[in-house]
Amino acid sequence: INYELPNDPEVYVHRIGRTGRAGKSGIAISLLTLREMRRLRLIERIMKQKLTEADIPSEKEIKQHRNAELERQLLVWLRRDRCQREKEMVTALVEDGHDLLSVAAVALKLARAEEKQRPIAPVNELRRAEPRERQRRERRGPRENGSGGRSYREPGQLETGMVRLALSQGKADGLRAGDVVGTVAATSGIPGASIGRITIGERRTLLDVPAGLVEQVLSPKNNYRIRRQQVTLERA
Repeated sequence: INYELPNDPEVYVHRIGRTGRAGKSGIAISLLTLREMRRLRLIERIMKQKLTEADIPSEKEIKQHRNAELERQLLVWLRRDRCQREKEMVTALVEDGHDLLSVAAVALKLARAEEKQRPIAPVNELRRAEPRERQRRERRGPRENGSGGRSYREPGQLETGMVRLALSQGKADGLRAGDVVGTVAATSGIPGASIGRITIGERRTLLDVPAGLVEQVLSPKNNYRIRRQQVTLERA
């Protein structure tokens, strides 16, 4: 699950490729805002494949799904009829004067107690741009950053729990995001999927890695080489 799209489409393709290796199938889900739709279209063009879009389920839909799942489990156990001890408990409660319907309702309440550990956060509905507004934006084109790249190349805000590192190569060296992911993962031994945002500048590249893996990535024993050329990696 990607909670935002990577800056470089190649990183996205590399990351989701892990869901279907060795003949296995998998599902990759990306959560994105309307501001990332342009980046999504770029990824689709590179992959030559249309991605399926869906809205985030509402609180009502999630509750309906949970109810349906609980009902499904109930029907499974009713068909199995392997709950003799529980039947004895219900019988005892009814004999003590408790209403059968109330006993069943309380049992269901206890069965779904774990749902309190999975609260449903409210999600505001996003307003899609009106055709006229969208056309104005498209005529303006993507914003440029200081290095002449498009907006999806901007470093962006550092994610919580991540540390930004700098690599001593960039676009002028023909560097690609796949080179960064492959080299750092293979040399340091960290999972390639753990590498976050990658921003390739003209002469250097910024990449975000989890704080807990920084020391492993920057270990003195690591000798990073890309296309046989030695590169340095340090805190940005």
